[in-house]
Amino acid sequence: MTNPATSPRASHKRYFFDKFAITERLLERCLGEALSAGGDYADLYFESVTATALGVDEQIVKSASQGTSAGCGIRVLSGERTGYAYTDNLNPERLLHAARTAALIASGPATQTVQGFVEAPAADLYPVPLGGFDPTSQGLAARLELILRADRAARAFDPRIVQVRASYSEELRRILIAASDGAFASDTQPLCRLNVFVIAKQDAITTKGSAGCGGRAGLDLFINSKSPENLAREAARGAILQLGAVAAPAGEMQVVLGPGWPGILLHEAVGHGLEADFNRKKTSAFAGLIGQSVASPKVTVVDNGTMPGRRGSLNVDDEGSATQETVLIEGGVLKGYLTDKLSARLTGAANTGSGRRESYQCIPMPRMTNTYMLAGDDAPEDILRSVKRGLYAVNFGGGQVDITNGKFVFSASEAYLIEDGKITAPVRDATLIGNGPEALKYVSMVGHDLKLDEGIGTCGKDGQSVPVGVGMPTIKLDKMTVGGTGR
Repeated sequence: MTNPATSPRASHKRYFFDKFAITERLLERCLGEALSAGGDYADLYFESVTATALGVDEQIVKSASQGTSAGCGIRVLSGERTGYAYTDNLNPERLLHAARTAALIASGPATQTVQGFVEAPAADLYPVPLGGFDPTSQGLAARLELILRADRAARAFDPRIVQVRASYSEELRRILIAASDGAFASDTQPLCRLNVFVIAKQDAITTKGSAGCGGRAGLDLFINSKSPENLAREAARGAILQLGAVAAPAGEMQVVLGPGWPGILLHEAVGHGLEADFNRKKTSAFAGLIGQSVASPKVTVVDNGTMPGRRGSLNVDDEGSATQETVLIEGGVLKGYLTDKLSARLTGAANTGSGRRESYQCIPMPRMTNTYMLAGDDAPEDILRSVKRGLYAVNFGGGQVDITNGKFVFSASEAYLIEDGKITAPVRDATLIGNGPEALKYVSMVGHDLKLDEGIGTCGKDGQSVPVGVGMPTIKLDKMTVGGTGR
């Protein structure tokens, strides 16, 4: 193995070796113990996280935390059986005990000997300074000032803004992965996010608005390029807009989705159904459909973990595999699923580098990174002009999806009526109801204005949350059910 202490990117790779006295010999011993009761594969996932979080409500600091955590998760695979144990103590005795525990859970007839480690080349999607971004450096003052600036800007936007909440979070995650198949990888992953939430009130009407931004960076993202004031004004604009909104119409109609964050509908209604574990277990609406048409010929969907600085990007996944750009749907045809090592092993598919986990306490599973629809050839203004009567959904709030049948319900936090090809009145309480695979078949126009979200996505699956990105261009769906109380 390339010595982690002397490799070209050694400054960050040395972290676990220097701070916790981890050695290559200890890694081999732990993997040997993990496979001592049989098994096809074993891996070690070391993690250390330094984090800061701040929250301000009504110009008062309501929450503030700084801290570090570290631990190791040890996994053994034997056929479809998984043994998993973890420890928050990285001394050799505790690591070996966790390895033996995982071995007993997954004990099986097959055995594999531990191979020598080979470190594969890795990308550099989010360069980290030699000393790293330290979320606990500079005290809390610089971070607190960011959210206070957002608070002031939101209040100054309109006197009808009656409440403002703002929060900032930042972390630096270091990981080290060693596996019985020889895989060895490490990464240093920064992540930050600033959010603003406001409430507006006029007479008896109360509305809300929110905005956020983030990415694989540190505090400098908001000092140099992303303005807290702009985020605050966007949140306030959304809340004020809703004060004059009319009730959303109800019924089946043409729907135009705006670019960017509306890609969350694609992520939820389609993306999860394309994760290999659901398809291996045949619980996805897309199971067994590779090579078949599942969408309009205008639809191409990719998952791309290699985009520099994006919230969902990773140099390596949480199994040590390089991330990649994976075409999921091309010209309406289903091309493949997102896989991790286990699903690739069991199905014979290639590993797409999609193994992700929330922390060392969790097993990895196939997950999305940055999932989006590719741009088409239509001008957004032409798409809107083509609609006689319909809904233009610009932003989304929450939603629910049933993976087994693809049915979804999403609430639009910002939407407008389209009448005779023109955007008219804003509407409130609009919901979009449909079936993911079915809805994509009604995509008739795709704009050339592909946009990614602002770096705020967090995806939940089986109790685990991971940062993700979404995106899409403006698209037109010829038919979708809109829920509302208007006409």
